Amino acid sequence: MPLYTTDALILRTYKLGESDRIVVFLTRDRGKKRGVAKNARQSRRRFGGALEPMTYGRVAYFERERRELVNLNYVEAVRSPLSAVEGEALGYVGYFAELIDEWAPEADPNETLFRLGASVVDALAAGVRVEPLARYFEYWLLRLQGVYEPDARLSVDAKSFLESARKSTPFALGGVTVSRGTLQELEARHTELISYHLEKELRSARVLREMRR
Repeated sequence: MPLYTTDALILRTYKLGESDRIVVFLTRDRGKKRGVAKNARQSRRRFGGALEPMTYGRVAYFERERRELVNLNYVEAVRSPLSAVEGEALGYVGYFAELIDEWAPEADPNETLFRLGASVVDALAAGVRVEPLARYFEYWLLRLQGVYEPDARLSVDAKSFLESARKSTPFALGGVTVSRGTLQELEARHTELISYHLEKELRSARVLREMRR
């Protein structure tokens, strides 16, 4: 049973019995995996606070052929969205993680998607405004999946923001001027595309709406 060590993004966890957890994570080189973290609720040395959604870190796991679940040995956090300067950003962490989880197929390597997610974690930690960052993330996620559809009905300001997003990194968003109305316009369009292609509404998107109220 070989041991693999790789960079990964934690996407979500589920309780398993009294002390174990099922962990869903996206690796840089081997796609999305699901694994059992034994004694995750007690073992701070092996897991600590590294199982929060969108934590970027080093993961070691054992994998057997024809086994759906791998066995997590440890997760070492490198960067965490919990360090975000903007408090509102923490409400978006679950949204980013759920989007990646929905779009990433099992065990199908996609380093570009991994790098997009990792860059969002870095941008959150650097204090980039979360609403422009969310629209940037949605835009690039849809593009990477080959389902982004330009909409001629978008305003000039919305098209200008997307053009800036196409040419820049998420860190450059701090220098992009965009109104709240433009961000809401893009959010509505992206939500429409995401719901159409996933054939459902994301739970985390509903949570975000409730938070705003």
